[in-house]
Amino acid sequence: MAELLESNKKLKILVVSQYFWPENFRVNDLVKELLGSGHQITVLTGKPNYPDGEFFPDFVKSPESYSSYAGENIIRVPIFPRGKGGIRLLLNYISYFVSASIIGVYKLRNQSFDVIFVFQGSPVTVGIPALIIGSLKNARTVIWVLDLWPDTLLAVGVLKPGKIYNAVGKLVSFIFNRCHYVLGQSQQFLPGIQKYCEDRNKIKYFPSWAEDVFDDNTAAPAIEVTNLASDFNILFAGNIGEAQNFGSILKAAEQLKNNKNIKWFIVGDGRLADWVKNEIKDRALTDTVYMLGRFPLERMPSFYNAADALLVSLKKDPVFSITIPGKIQSYMKAGKPILAMLDGEGSRVINQANAGFTCPSGEFDALAKNATAMSVMSDKELFEMGNNGRSYAEKEFDRKKLLKKLEEWLYEAA
Repeated sequence: MAELLESNKKLKILVVSQYFWPENFRVNDLVKELLGSGHQITVLTGKPNYPDGEFFPDFVKSPESYSSYAGENIIRVPIFPRGKGGIRLLLNYISYFVSASIIGVYKLRNQSFDVIFVFQGSPVTVGIPALIIGSLKNARTVIWVLDLWPDTLLAVGVLKPGKIYNAVGKLVSFIFNRCHYVLGQSQQFLPGIQKYCEDRNKIKYFPSWAEDVFDDNTAAPAIEVTNLASDFNILFAGNIGEAQNFGSILKAAEQLKNNKNIKWFIVGDGRLADWVKNEIKDRALTDTVYMLGRFPLERMPSFYNAADALLVSLKKDPVFSITIPGKIQSYMKAGKPILAMLDGEGSRVINQANAGFTCPSGEFDALAKNATAMSVMSDKELFEMGNNGRSYAEKEFDRKKLLKKLEEWLYEAA
């Protein structure tokens, strides 16, 4: 590593990720930062279809427009779109790692790399093509674990303890033990990773950060919110899925539906979006709960600025209690108070920062009480709470410091 740093050599990095721009994931920001440091990046990814489950219309019309990112090459391999339902999702997962392992290897046959970086959400099988390419190119692999399989599959009810669960665990061990470094997104992730990684020296703590776009606190409040605004606006932004526990969120909103001073706004999309939409009607919440749809990342500061509080929630499960949802860093950077219904690491971070009110996962009565209590706080109190979060994020989740540390690990692997 010392020789590489002294020679100021720039790395040739292959980024392997099932998801990439124009899909909205932090790997986009990570690649942009590495490019800004002068490294040469190639991205091996699929065709964009997250979260709607269908290929993006603009991509279908003009796929060549999405073949490069900031001037660097994107290798896209064919995959089944996620669609709706478990079978389609399984086909989506399988198709990427098979396609990347065969077609991706072929498309990269004339390229060499110093190191391979894996962005590992779901599924963990994204690590397989990375290891295959690494063995062919004599390049070590660094994997960033944001979703701890097979524990997450157990948490959302996809798997039960048994032979299949154990087989997935062996696959995870196979991948982790062949990587040079295994990075965990929270401190509490690290013991979970240790169950599947024999060499503890490989395991590093590497949390998420807030993208620079959330530094913009001057964006005009989103008209989609202000047209419906009340005295106190609560905003949820992100994926609408099983893990986010929308059943409990809606129960809290149901308790407060006669309080017209409090309104709930949902910005995002996901596999449970249609269910949430129907529940809002069935529970007679159409006057206080609004689904606004999905918007590009660049628009999000305007939505945050239209909110008085930002909402984050996760289901009650041990694997979710060790997770810091990526939106917490963004919420903090935006300087808004946080309403949280989650356990463990996420709750600890918010309480440590004094950045909002928290309650345990699933306790919708407490969420409703916290929302009511926050709604009667003064503007000064809300500002101080939001500012606490921003200060904490700048200290603990500084983008430049974190990505500089990642760069060092990539040099070490190379």
